[in-house]
Amino acid sequence: MYALRNISRLSKSAAAIKTAPKAFNAAFLKAGYASDAKSSGQIRSVIGAVVDVQFDQGKLPSILNALEVKNLDRRLVLEVAQHLGENTVRTIAMDGTEGLVRG
Repeated sequence: MYALRNISRLSKSAAAIKTAPKAFNAAFLKAGYASDAKSSGQIRSVIGAVVDVQFDQGKLPSILNALEVKNLDRRLVLEVAQHLGENTVRTIAMDGTEGLVRG
């Protein structure tokens, strides 16, 4: 009986999402997903899923921004988690970092 109650709650919340105002949907679609890179950085260290990236003076990306590594044969996205100082950010890799090196 408990499982059936949870399912009905989920279905009601799903119905509420479908009836969201169209203005919200239009604003979401207009915002876009990503913009072109304004600066490029260099990888300074790779420790597991944690990657430190150094940028030029004053060109640090904001926290929670996504960075994309271009030199791999696959797409690797890094999420900025912390500003370390000295124009360096600490990021978390969204996939494996095998083959990722400094420089």
